[in-house]
Amino acid sequence: MTVLHSAPKYASNDGVVETLSAALGSMLISATEQHGEVVLTVARPEIANALKLLRDEHEYQQMMEMAGVDYPSRVERFEVVYMLLSVTKNHRLLVKCTASESTPVPTVTTLWPNAGWLEREVFDMYGVIFAGNKDLRRILTDYGFEGHPFRKDFPLTGYVELRYSEEDKRVVYEPVKLAQDFRSFDYMSPWEGSDYILPGDEKADAPPVAEKKTTDSPKDTGADKDTDAKAAEKEAPPAPAKDEKGDKA
Repeated sequence: MTVLHSAPKYASNDGVVETLSAALGSMLISATEQHGEVVLTVARPEIANALKLLRDEHEYQQMMEMAGVDYPSRVERFEVVYMLLSVTKNHRLLVKCTASESTPVPTVTTLWPNAGWLEREVFDMYGVIFAGNKDLRRILTDYGFEGHPFRKDFPLTGYVELRYSEEDKRVVYEPVKLAQDFRSFDYMSPWEGSDYILPGDEKADAPPVAEKKTTDSPKDTGADKDTDAKAAEKEAPPAPAKDEKGDKA
């Protein structure tokens, strides 16, 4: 039996930017279409109001995901991105705002309860503060973790390392200790020509062999008839006999 749904199989972006731009008014900073998706940039203080309007009046019922982005060169280095879905229109929407380390973003846990954990992830990874979130604590890193791993200036080695101590019989944290200094690696392909000698290149300058030696006949092997006969033996000599005590006779 054929089942018909009101939502189209493929939703179009035609007219979406114009309609939502008019609806958001002064809350909207910019509206563009990028890579087939509509992207709305909203003023940070109005992000909760803008998302509520999109949910209640434009049928974007679900917030599917939240993400953070770090641009260290910007004054407000972080972007908080909200991914909305309209199940009745089968259309997706990206809404984002900017923030710095000291400018809180209004929470949207009053609109979507699942935003609680998503805001905690962005806080844990980037350090973005969400004003109004009643349970804003780390969710992916461990207790006592220092820093925010997804920031571009966070060191790749981290600040501390975790290991199990046989002496203390427990897990301990210690400052990161590198076993060796960072080395400079040359990533140039050897086929492009390098300035140093690669293993095996020394053979390229070896003088050619004047006369190739082969073993075309038995006499060229350097072995005599007795040696050849010994090598042809298939059976090993028997092991020496042992007495009752196990000693060799």
